[in-house]
Order: sequence, then C-alpha cells, then structure tokens
Amino acid sequence: MAEPPGPNGRSPGRSPAATPLGRFRAEARDAITPRAALVMLGVLILELAFVVSYIGAFHSPTPERIPVAVVAPEAERRAVIDRLNGIPGEPLSGRPADSVAQARTMVLEREVDAALLVAPDRRADQLLVASAGGPSGVQALERVLQEADPSQPVRITDLRPPNEADGRGLAPFYLAVGLVVGGYLASAAVSATYGARPANPHRMLIRLGALAVLSVLSGLGGAIVVDLVFDALPGHFAALWWIGALTTFAAAAAGMAFQVLLGPMGIALSVLIFVVLGNPSAGGVYPSALLPPFWRDLGPALPNGASVTLLRNYAYFGGHHTATAWWVLSAWAAGGVLASALAARFRRGRRSPEPAAATGV
Repeated sequence: MAEPPGPNGRSPGRSPAATPLGRFRAEARDAITPRAALVMLGVLILELAFVVSYIGAFHSPTPERIPVAVVAPEAERRAVIDRLNGIPGEPLSGRPADSVAQARTMVLEREVDAALLVAPDRRADQLLVASAGGPSGVQALERVLQEADPSQPVRITDLRPPNEADGRGLAPFYLAVGLVVGGYLASAAVSATYGARPANPHRMLIRLGALAVLSVLSGLGGAIVVDLVFDALPGHFAALWWIGALTTFAAAAAGMAFQVLLGPMGIALSVLIFVVLGNPSAGGVYPSALLPPFWRDLGPALPNGASVTLLRNYAYFGGHHTATAWWVLSAWAAGGVLASALAARFRRGRRSPEPAAATGV
C-alpha cells in the first residue's frame, strides 16, 4: 500500500533530488553556474550601457559653440560677432577674419567649421563650409542662421564636399570603427587561445609583435578597401595605411593591457571603452559639435575619435589640425605596451622560485 504524501507534496523518505522540481534545480545549477550568471549579468549591463550611450549621443543633436569665422566691414564686424555669439543656447562661436582668403584657409585647415561673409546693404550673406567634415553640421549651421535672422538670406558655398563615392562623408568613421574593432578583437582572440595573462615578459613581447604585424596588415587592408576598391577616399593611400595601422595597434595594445591586468574582465572593459563609449563619441552621423557635452569632450581622447579625425583630415584637408589626434593614438599604443610589460614583469617578480632539488647525504 502506497504511503500518503507528506505536507510538502513528496512521499516520506523521498530525497529532494528525486522529485521533478529537484531534478530541474540540479540541472539548472549544472547548466548555469554562478560564474556564468555573473557573465550574463555583465552582458546585460553592457547591453544597456550600449543603448544609453548611443541614444544619449544621437537622440537630440544640438549645436554648441560651432567655430565660425566672420568677414565683414570693419564698422560692422564686432556687432556681427556679438550677434552670433548672443544667439540663445550659444550654438555659434564667432571670431574675426581679415579677408575672404583668410576665412577660406581657416575653413580648409579646420581652424573653424565655417566662415560667414557678410554682404553690405542687406544682400545675401555667404556661408563657406566644408561638408566633408560632416554634412549634418552644415545643415545645423544653415538652420541656426536662418532662425537667428529669417529676413537675411544666406548662400551656401561648399569648399570641400565629400567624394562622390563617400556619400555623406562617413567613410572615415566606418573605417575607424572597423580598425578599432579589429584591434581589440585580435587581442581578445590571442587571450582566448593562450590565456589572458602571458606566462612571462618574453611571451608578452611576442604577442605584441604579432599584434603589430596584424595592425600593419589591417591598415593596408583598410586603405585598399576605401581607396582602391570603393574609391571612397582616393589619393591618400600611404597616409590611410599608416593611420589604420596605428589605430589597430592602439586598440590591440590597450585591449591586451586590460586583459593582462584584469583577466577575462579586460575584454568587457575593451567593449565598454571602444564600442559603448568610443563609437558614438567619435561623431559618425553627427560631427562632434552637435553631440552632448559628455560625448563631445570624451571623443577626442579615445582611439575612435582620434582615428576619425586623422582619416578625415588627411583624406580631405591636407592633414591639418591633427597633432592632438596623433598624440592620442600614440599614447594609447604606448600606454598599452607599457602597462602589459610592467604587469608581466611584476607578476614574474612575485613568482616564488622553484624549490631546490633535495641532495643526498
């Protein structure tokens, strides 16, 4: 005769693991370990950070202090600059230019984003722009000037439009994104294959050497694609190649340093810096002048933003206004190498020497 079930629904003497619920719990513990649960939680956090960062950067592009050179008669120039700087919200930052030639040079050398040539007798003013630096920025400038004085027409002159095959001038951005992603994925692949922390400084240097070779090939491949294959950024093959190589190596060296210092968690940090924060702050769809303050200030300090500046300014503006971007990429590359070397050396120093073999007496 069967025993009646106990108060918990199980037969007396029956082990919890023998019940369907118990078996499910045991399988769940085996399938999702505490470590796996923590990894999934980390993925969820990165996912939400990705959404917040991209929507935060792009949801409401608003111009703020876009530099504009002003050419006007001497008697009017100060008043025009004050009027531009006094527009509510401070979307523009006017500064004087002595002549049309100087204003053109300032635009093409990226000292300013545009130049306003004020016409006498209330005729149409002329706005000199270079839409290769970001067509969305040109549209924002035009809209701001029209709203500031609807009665004054403005004629747009584009001194440097994007190449026909470059569409909206986004080729430098997409090339930089691919190079950065390739760099940190390469460092992650090496770690996944042989462990995040090299056994000794020599192996660390070998890994860095391999990443350097990959970076040179990455830069070469990127230059071939944007120049020879799609003709999006033609005529600057060598410059694009070496900018691409430095971009890839900066991301790879930094990614390796994160993994040497933090282990597998270093990969998550690479994703956070290079994807979640780096891509939107690089100002792909919108130039940096239209991004909110956090992303606008962060972008130039990360490899993504520095690479976009270098690629765009060498492809379209003769390499002007790139000194800071070179320093930023070089600092990420050198910092990654130095951090990896110091960490490997420190761990080797802490390692206990192997016990001496016992000698017979």
